[in-house]
Amino acid sequence: MLPDTAKTHVVRNQNGWSDLVSEGRRAILTLLLLGCWVVAVDSLVVATILPSVGASLGGFAWFGAASAIFLTGLVVAAASSSWLANSVGLRTAMLLAGLGFAAGCGISAVGDRMAWFIAGRALQGCAAGWVSGLIYISVATYFPGRHLPRVLGLCSTVWAIASLAGPLLGGLFADAGSWRSVFWLFAGQGGVFAVVSYLLLPESNGRTGRRDHDGFPGRSLMLLTASIGALSIASATTERSSATPLAVVGAVLLVATVRIDRLRPGGVVPKQAVDPAFPLGSTYLVYFFAMAAGTAFTLYVPTLLQRHLGFSALEAGYIVAIEALTWTVAALVFAGIRERCQTWLIVIGPSMILAGTILNMISLHCGELTMIAASGAALGAGCGLCFPFIGKRVIDAFDDADRGRGSSAISAARNAGGAFGAAIAGIAANIAGSGSGMNDTNAVAVISGALGSSIPLAVGALAFACRAALYRPELVTK
Repeated sequence: MLPDTAKTHVVRNQNGWSDLVSEGRRAILTLLLLGCWVVAVDSLVVATILPSVGASLGGFAWFGAASAIFLTGLVVAAASSSWLANSVGLRTAMLLAGLGFAAGCGISAVGDRMAWFIAGRALQGCAAGWVSGLIYISVATYFPGRHLPRVLGLCSTVWAIASLAGPLLGGLFADAGSWRSVFWLFAGQGGVFAVVSYLLLPESNGRTGRRDHDGFPGRSLMLLTASIGALSIASATTERSSATPLAVVGAVLLVATVRIDRLRPGGVVPKQAVDPAFPLGSTYLVYFFAMAAGTAFTLYVPTLLQRHLGFSALEAGYIVAIEALTWTVAALVFAGIRERCQTWLIVIGPSMILAGTILNMISLHCGELTMIAASGAALGAGCGLCFPFIGKRVIDAFDDADRGRGSSAISAARNAGGAFGAAIAGIAANIAGSGSGMNDTNAVAVISGALGSSIPLAVGALAFACRAALYRPELVTK
């Protein structure tokens, strides 16, 4: 028998970074990080170049539609990624997602009308949603549970790098009057991802393990599409009389999606995850409400920085990127923390998100740059502290038959939360007066309304995190 010191050394080696990339996992990890980069840089750079697109194609009025369609495709495709992987195998699913993304970028690049640009964005959204969902499935398939926090932390690192590089990359292409080149670059990245997926992922063990009788969750996805569509339109509607009913309809459809999904064996989310008596379901709601709470900061703080503090768009973008940076640092620093401490971080993370949303409101009226940066840091660190360990609990909780579906639903919950948060913030801003245009007179009121809408969402994230902390693996019925 090994002495206690030797046993401890073995355990540490198994949980360390060197073991993470052993046994052929290095190549798969590289692929997953490449997939994260493809999705992240597309989402972050396109927002920077949209004004150039509008000037070139005469489509400023279609910005809302372009964003809504991309977001709808992203959410719905992520929710169906487990079905896709089970139908054609994980390697082929990754290949198709990469090729679809490249094709969508090509359509946006060559289009001479806004309709073609939007069609390309729709295809990009679907492909990016599949890539996001398939990444979670791959993590659950190829990495032991002990490595999940580190893998998810590395994925967050890629998003942070994209947040820092995105404003610079988009600004350079936009200033050069070459926005089409951005999409050709992204098309090339999508093609590389498709080829690398086919070369690196093994042909065997490609299925997610989902039960054979589970079919395509068409009804759930149709409801989810209608829900996100209504919420996205509501966020872009300037008339309060129209925006509020649309938001209510979107919220009702979202609840109906979850309820109907529970009734069929092949739903988007495994049945036990949406059982009100089962604490695991709260983990998805933590993702949902935490992402919803952080959306207003990303959307409206840049306006605050530019209109009231005199920063350029590039400078404001990098100040907001502090959120992504602290997210990454927190995820990596605490990735190897002991099991018994992870429960505390699941609660501490949403507590910091709530503190960040409150600090947002205070900084709005104080105008202190350090306070604004601190609020973004609190939001990012909060997500970085809790998301990897929530993801680990979700993935570890399911048996082989449900693990792919349970893992891909993480991406769907996060994206749906972001859409919901954007809609709520947009409606709050409209109620505060943005429907008549934002100016020096109403800017503070508009931004205050948008940021204030995040506080109840952050409270929801904390409440469900407290419930999720009660979860124990031994409670799961295999």
